[in-house]
Amino acid sequence: MDNNKCCVIIGGSHGGVNVAFSLRKEGWEGKIVVVDKDPNLPYQRPPLSKTYLTVKDESGYIPLKGEQAYTNEGIELLLGQEVTKVDKSTQSVELNDGTVISYDFLVLATGASPIIPPIKGIDKAKHLFVMRNIQDVKGIQAALESGVQKVAIVGGGYIGLETAASLRKLGLEVIVFEREQQLLPKVKANVLSEFLLELHQNNGVQIELQSSVSEIKNECQIQTIITSEGKAFECDMIIMGVGVYVNQTISNQLELDYNNGITVNAYCQTSAENIYAVGDCNTHYNAIYDQSIRLESVQNAVDQAKIVAKSITGTSEEYNSLPWFWSDQYDVKLQIAGLTIDADNHIIRKEDEKKWSIWFFKGDQIRSVYAINNAKAYVVGMKLIQQNAKLDKEKLVDLNEKLSPKTLLIQNEINV
Repeated sequence: MDNNKCCVIIGGSHGGVNVAFSLRKEGWEGKIVVVDKDPNLPYQRPPLSKTYLTVKDESGYIPLKGEQAYTNEGIELLLGQEVTKVDKSTQSVELNDGTVISYDFLVLATGASPIIPPIKGIDKAKHLFVMRNIQDVKGIQAALESGVQKVAIVGGGYIGLETAASLRKLGLEVIVFEREQQLLPKVKANVLSEFLLELHQNNGVQIELQSSVSEIKNECQIQTIITSEGKAFECDMIIMGVGVYVNQTISNQLELDYNNGITVNAYCQTSAENIYAVGDCNTHYNAIYDQSIRLESVQNAVDQAKIVAKSITGTSEEYNSLPWFWSDQYDVKLQIAGLTIDADNHIIRKEDEKKWSIWFFKGDQIRSVYAINNAKAYVVGMKLIQQNAKLDKEKLVDLNEKLSPKTLLIQNEINV
């Protein structure tokens, strides 16, 4: 393989780093450069809203790879630097310090950024944070050490709820504002939203549903959140968790096709032949659900990174992974297999109050499983979804029936 070629990877999170190491594994002998504006050695992101908050020193931060690993594989890390300009015609990128790097292949792992809603008075808010990187966590920890006691979290999705759980473990007063009528409003099962509502309330979190933040006031050193209903809540810190937007600056310069994310084909290739995109920033076709989707998921980024490496090195393989996710809140581990985007019904299998699962279907065909403290349901669900299996729902809810793929399949589907 030509060792004079260069692959530039913009973004040093899970997708970008895994592209770099996967390239070496696939036999790429050329130069590999990873550019990331975060000055820290690339690290695990999911723990940001979980364990990182409760750790007061660097030992809690988990690097994706040790520093020596990059040296051993000949991967150049340009940390604390940002790509300010890309030129498709000259196949080059320019960094904020003026450095210009030519590329043969370019990989965009540019991810997404937290949304900061245009709330009145937000520009004067004190101790306002998002949850996207280590700097955010360090800022929150510093604020807590300064005496913060009351924390308002705007957004009742996974990030907001995980952050709430972590802060309660630290003894903080926490209130969560969610503008919809339930937590996790995108989930197609009220029972999970109700379960998490009760979980957080039992752990001392105040939950305000159907409550939009319309204004933030700072008067006489007292910070107050005003809701659209006119209610007022004092707080020392505000954490935003209302969603993200795809970072488009680079893709716009390259004039790449875009549809809720950078459009890629089955090989994670963009509309430009030698440019690829992985992770949160791309929209790709998923054969299991027969539609284009964009996923904010570590698993998606890592799996796509392997596909990109194969494509660049000439051993192309189509991306066809089943999405999965997880969330840790207090003593609850929620594991999710698949997506509910085309589900039209669901049933619940309940072993006990703390161990149960929600099974989502399209007709009788299993599409997704939400497993609460139930690793077996998660593993079995993964296998069945990958088979596009149709299940015997009566057996699924019968606790006397063994939870296994063979047991749950409808008889005429056994040989699927």
